[in-house]
Amino acid sequence: MKNNPPTSRQTALTCLMRWHEGRSFAETLVDRECSRAALSTADRHLVQALVFGVLRNQTWLDHVIDSLRKGRLDLEMRLILQLGLCQLFLLGMADHAAVYETVNLAPARLRGLVNAILRNALRREKAILEEREKLPLPVLYSTPAWLVQRWTQQMEPQTVRALLHWNNTTPRLYVRANPLVPVNGMPASLAPLDRAPGWFSVDGALPLEEIKAGSLYVADPSTRYAIDLLAPRPGEEILDACAAPGGKSAAIIAATGGKARLTATDLHEHRLPTLKENLDRQGSSSVRTAQADWSLPCPPEWERRFDAVLLDVPCSNTGVIQRRVDVRWRLTPEEIRRLAALQKTILENASHAVKPGGRLVYSTCSIDAEEDGLVVRDFLQNHPEWTLKEEKLILPHEEKSDGAYAALLICA
Repeated sequence: MKNNPPTSRQTALTCLMRWHEGRSFAETLVDRECSRAALSTADRHLVQALVFGVLRNQTWLDHVIDSLRKGRLDLEMRLILQLGLCQLFLLGMADHAAVYETVNLAPARLRGLVNAILRNALRREKAILEEREKLPLPVLYSTPAWLVQRWTQQMEPQTVRALLHWNNTTPRLYVRANPLVPVNGMPASLAPLDRAPGWFSVDGALPLEEIKAGSLYVADPSTRYAIDLLAPRPGEEILDACAAPGGKSAAIIAATGGKARLTATDLHEHRLPTLKENLDRQGSSSVRTAQADWSLPCPPEWERRFDAVLLDVPCSNTGVIQRRVDVRWRLTPEEIRRLAALQKTILENASHAVKPGGRLVYSTCSIDAEEDGLVVRDFLQNHPEWTLKEEKLILPHEEKSDGAYAALLICA
C-alpha cells in the first residue's frame, strides 16, 4: 500500500527534528523537506510559518508547556506541543483545526495527552497571554540570556527591548532597481521605499522575470550604507574582497554606471561561477572574479593596487536575526570572539591592497561592538597612517531593515 505524502504539519515537525540534530540551517531544511514532500506553495508557506514561529519563540513555548505539564517530555513530544501552541497563540489559527491537526502528529498512545494539554492551554489562554508580557526578556523574546545581557551592556534598556521585539517579527523582502537594465514596467507587487530611492518592498509574488533579466536584485536596504560610504567612481580600481553572492558588487556596478574596474573575490572557489553569472546580469561583463583567502597576506600582485576596497567580513549575523531565525541558537560568546579575531586579520591583510590616498570600507551585518567599532579601533591603534572618516551602526528596529555596521577608513 502506498503511503500518503506528508502533510504540511508533518513536514514542519520533520524540519524541527532535523534542526535539533544540528546539521542544517532552518531555511535549508524548510526548502529541502517541502521539496521532498512536493508541497504546494500555500503549504510551503505554512511550513515556514510553523518552523520559524517555533524557533523564534521556543523558550516561551517551553515555558508555557512546563506550566501545563510537569515532568519530562521527549523531544518529539515537546516539538509537537510547540507546534500546537504556535498555531493557537502565535499564528491565530482556528482552535479546532490547530488542536485536531496537532493531535494527529502524535503517536496514537499519546494523542489523548496532547489533546488534554492543548485544551488546557485554551482554557488558560487569557492568563497565559497576560503573564507573557511580565516574563524576563530572555523568556519573553526567546533569546539566550547571555546575548540579552551582552546587548544590555552595549545599549539602552529600551533599545534592547525594541530590538528583541523586532527580531521576533516576520521580515519583509526587498529589491533594488538596476539603472543599467531598466525595468520594462514596474511589477504591481513592488512598493517604493521613501527612505531609500531605487528600493522596493515586495508585497506579493517575487518578480522573478525582472530578477532573471538583471533589472532587479534581491537585497536589503541596509546594504546601501556601505556602498554610500565607499562612494565608488567610474574608472577606479575597486576590490570587493568578500563578494559572494554579489549583492554589494552589483551595487558598485550600478553606482559607477558599469564603469568601475571591479575585482570581486571570495574564499570559496566553487561560488565564483554563480558570482560571475550574477554580476554579468547586472550589465557589466568586465568584472574580474578570483579566489582569495584574506585570512592570509595580501597577494603581491594586489599590493597597493586599489583605489577603494570593500571589506564585508564574515560575522555573527546578529544584525539579521529577524531574517535568519536560528542565528540566536547557534551563536556563542566564544564564536563572537573567534570571528572578531578573524575580522582583525582580514582587515589587516586587505588594507595592504589599498593605494596611498585610497579608502577602505569595513562592513558587517553584525550589531555587536566587538565585531564592529572595536575591530576598527584596534586596527587604527596599530596603523597611524589610517584615519576613520565616518562610521554608521544600523539598528534593525530603527531602520526597519537588517542591521549592519560600516566604517570608512582613509589611507595616508
